[in-house]
Amino acid sequence: MAGSAHGHTPAAWTGVIISFIGFCIAGVFMVAANVPAFWGGVGVIVLGGVVGGAMKIAGLGMPKQSAAVVAAREAATASVKARA
Repeated sequence: MAGSAHGHTPAAWTGVIISFIGFCIAGVFMVAANVPAFWGGVGVIVLGGVVGGAMKIAGLGMPKQSAAVVAAREAATASVKARA
């Protein structure tokens, strides 16, 4: 997984940080038995997903792989398997 750079983008980090803050808010108010504030924390969690998705659409996420990149990866994998 380390070679794939999965999630190492500004969009991913921002979405996770906002969602984590929402999780903390919801957790505190769940223990405090404050139902409206708990749901506010859940709303912040959802907001984290929305912000992360918007940032990905804006180009701050992982770029989609082109057909040439996929073909090159498959050729390299086939070459390595043929040698083994």
